[in-house]
This record gives sequence, C-alpha cells and structure tokens, in this order.
Amino acid sequence: MGHRALVAYERTGGQYTLHYSHWGAANLKLKHRISAETPFGGDDTDSKWAKQLLTELADGLEAEAVDGYLAGEDRPSTVVEPKPRATGLTFDEIVADHLDYLHHEAFFVVSTTFEVTAYRTLWFGLQYDSETVEQGETVGNGALATVRWYDGEPVGDGHLQGQFAALKDVVGDMLDKGVFTPSTARQYLKRKLAERVGDRQELLIPTGESPFEKASLNHS
Repeated sequence: MGHRALVAYERTGGQYTLHYSHWGAANLKLKHRISAETPFGGDDTDSKWAKQLLTELADGLEAEAVDGYLAGEDRPSTVVEPKPRATGLTFDEIVADHLDYLHHEAFFVVSTTFEVTAYRTLWFGLQYDSETVEQGETVGNGALATVRWYDGEPVGDGHLQGQFAALKDVVGDMLDKGVFTPSTARQYLKRKLAERVGDRQELLIPTGESPFEKASLNHS
C-alpha cells in the first residue's frame, strides 16, 4: 500500500504544483528530506536537474512539458515524483478537490524558500465505524492538522491519530443508536477534534462555502 502523500510546491505567483509520493508519509520523513539541495527528496545532493526542473515549474512550466524534460536521461530515484499531478492550483483547490483524506496519509507544503510544512490527514468518513453509513466521500472530506516537532521527530502524531480513531468509533455508535444525524455527527466530530488538537497545532477543514474554517476556533 505504501504511505502515500501529496506534496505542493509553491510557484512564484502563489499557486502550486502538485506532486505524489508513494512513501512520503512514513513517519512524515519528507519534512526533512526535501531541501534546496534535494528538492524531490532523493539521496542525490548534486541534483542540478531537479533544481532546474523545480525552478521551471515555479516559473510556469506545465505538467505536459515535463515528459520531454525528463526523457532520455538516467536520473537517481526520488521520494517525490518529479512529474506533477497538476499545476497552477491554489492551496484551497488542492485540499478541497485533490487531497484524498483516506488514501493520502499526509500532505506537505513546500515554500519557494524550501520551508516544509507537514500536515497529517484525518478522514471524516464513518463507513467503517457505523453500520448505518454505507459510503463516505474521501476527497475533500476531512481535516488537516499540523504536527509538533522535537529534535527532528514528530511529537504526539500517533497519539492524535489514535484519539481520532476512538472519536470516530464513538460517533459511529451514536449514529447507529439514532442519537446523531449525519449532520450533527459531523459537527460533533469537528468540535471534539478541535478540542483535542487545541491551540498548539493548526487545524484546517475544507468547507465548500469558504475555503477553510479554523476548526480550533469554531466550536459550534
């Protein structure tokens, strides 16, 4: 299965190119493997081709032009696929329309100065937690939580995921017992998740009305 992640690289105009990484979510390792010297997370520290490609993507190179750019040369493997899945996307478009909160375990945002922000994805679907829910949307249906770090390691990441799984189990039971409707179940899930995350981390939820709501500030 891998530990799938999406990686968004900022362009000079404020939009992003979106790339895929099959193993990048494992222990959120891409947080420290992406740098100016290794833009796509490989072990090759003399990656002039990667630096040039990313520069051209940042300046507006489109995805269909990358095949010709990469063809015919033997390059070291990278953790992030050099060819983008899409280009010219806003941050809001990525998390609402491209990020699969069930199958993508993490999301990384890379600034033009190679500051890397790691987000853990938390899926709101309840089909595995409730006998009355048959299917849950995966794209755009979840939350993003930033991760606290200490000495290069994520702190409390596994604990938050465990708490969220337990919370979904409770919400699923309440749905089955008729205590919650699907709407009230989602609101309860969001509110309790915000309480667990607190103010030490950022919690973002695509809403479909406005780009995001800060769940940590919205307990309604």
